[in-house]
Amino acid sequence: MYIIGILRNMGFSYGRRKGMDSSSHSSNFIKNIIIDDLQSGKHKEIITRFPPEPNGYLHIGHAKAISINFDTAAEFNGKTNLRFDDTNPIKEDVEFVNSIKRDIEWLGYKWENLCFASNYFDEMYERAILLIKKGLAYVEDLTAEEIREYRGTLTEPGKESPYRNRSVEENLDLFERMKNGEFQNGEKVLRAKIDMSSPNINMRDPVLYRISHTTHHNTGDKWCIYPMYAFAHPLEDAIEGVTHSLCSIEFEDQRPLYNWVVENCEMESKPRQIEFGRYNITNTVMSKRKLKQLVDEEIVDGWDDPRMPTISGLRRRGFTPEAIIAFCREIGVARNNATVDVQMLEHFIREDLKLKAPRTMAVLKPLKVVITNYPEGQVELLDAENNPEVPEMGTRKIPFSREIYIEQEDFMENPPKKYFRLFPGNEVRLKHAYFIKCEEVIKDENGEVVELHCTYDPETKSGTGFTGRKVKGTIHWVEATQAKPAEFRLYDSLILDDEDEDEKSFIDKINPNSLEIVQGFVENNMENAKPQDKFQFFRHGYFNVDPKYTTNELLVFNRIVSLKSSFKL
Repeated sequence: MYIIGILRNMGFSYGRRKGMDSSSHSSNFIKNIIIDDLQSGKHKEIITRFPPEPNGYLHIGHAKAISINFDTAAEFNGKTNLRFDDTNPIKEDVEFVNSIKRDIEWLGYKWENLCFASNYFDEMYERAILLIKKGLAYVEDLTAEEIREYRGTLTEPGKESPYRNRSVEENLDLFERMKNGEFQNGEKVLRAKIDMSSPNINMRDPVLYRISHTTHHNTGDKWCIYPMYAFAHPLEDAIEGVTHSLCSIEFEDQRPLYNWVVENCEMESKPRQIEFGRYNITNTVMSKRKLKQLVDEEIVDGWDDPRMPTISGLRRRGFTPEAIIAFCREIGVARNNATVDVQMLEHFIREDLKLKAPRTMAVLKPLKVVITNYPEGQVELLDAENNPEVPEMGTRKIPFSREIYIEQEDFMENPPKKYFRLFPGNEVRLKHAYFIKCEEVIKDENGEVVELHCTYDPETKSGTGFTGRKVKGTIHWVEATQAKPAEFRLYDSLILDDEDEDEKSFIDKINPNSLEIVQGFVENNMENAKPQDKFQFFRHGYFNVDPKYTTNELLVFNRIVSLKSSFKL
């Protein structure tokens, strides 16, 4: 599987991030626009913003928008504000505000100013009054359904509301009474007076304010009217002096309204909206509403479930900020939407961890092995490299004794051809240790294999240069008496197939086998492992110590990603 619709030559120019160089990087259409604006003298300083609504947790799609806004500004020695578009108090919460701030900081970015749309409510109200006085806004009595009917369709023009030609004085009075709480939710709205026959349906007298008797997380009960996003957003950009308002492609049709608001509200600053293509990831939910549904219906273990594409979920699973940002930058900036193979994201975490994560051994589904000719009561310490690719990581001592655990799948009583692991009469190498040979199979009353009796050859110790004979199989193990019990959480895609627009099929596509929990053992030197520590387990993949369920008594590991993939960058 490969990237669909994205080529490397679309790559985003790598901007500055903590510890990262921003020089001599590839170009893109946003960068070219900014260069033209700087050369023409239109702007002396570049200011961008990342403007999430605090109604959920950030996901991997937001990470791309974050990298585009912060990296673009940084490349031109500019600034980026973090602004919360908190104009809809029904869905917003301080929990989401805090999570968003935490995620952006974890990704390694630092905002210039922390802003809230709600801090501008007084000025927005005054700008709405200005529109009314200019005859460009009116109070509407039609219901939401009637407004939709009057608006027309994509092929048919709308028709004017019977309340469209109210006098300025009546509109000012009604709007103030809306603010004072004299009307119920949905009873009235404020609409812009633009053009009901416009081919752009967004320009057909869009709603600017609605009534909502709801306590706001930031302003409390000061307001019972709240601006709509399409009205608030351009004002926020203009108030903050944003030069380039970078947003995803679905806002392209709203750009004329964006410019109309800035112009007719007589804003001194004139920001420029530029749209870029969004991306979807195969087998991944990229809708905040659907992610919330997964949380609310307890299909997942909260917003930070390691199967979720949220930043907090990826962090808990074990992804690094470096891998996520490298992934976003490799995707690049394109004008059109595209789909990316999830294996591309996995590629970047492998690349990042292969030189960072210590290598150790873990047995996920243990089978006990007794080495019958090894001295009883004896324990020897063997040398093992922590990461052969990074000699500076040094070595560790691992215990070896008469009793060990191996993986159940590393033994077969009746193996097929070309099975080179352990079976009766066969000899294999134990990683970092000796050759062992299976001599006897012990079964329970149900005929299940519960124990193997093997012998070892003391002349075959790893590191001694033994060349007497060769074996084709090498398996991993842990010493039984000192091994630390551990729980391993093995993840698969949460969605069975690529997400589509069929709303009815969304829940039906949930993978019932997206999580497998097994109990096994890790080396005894793992007893000091801390939450978020990452390791490469021989043959199993990269794992992260789970920060939610790990206790003093039990280590819990989340598998970040397997060791190998067929994906090629």
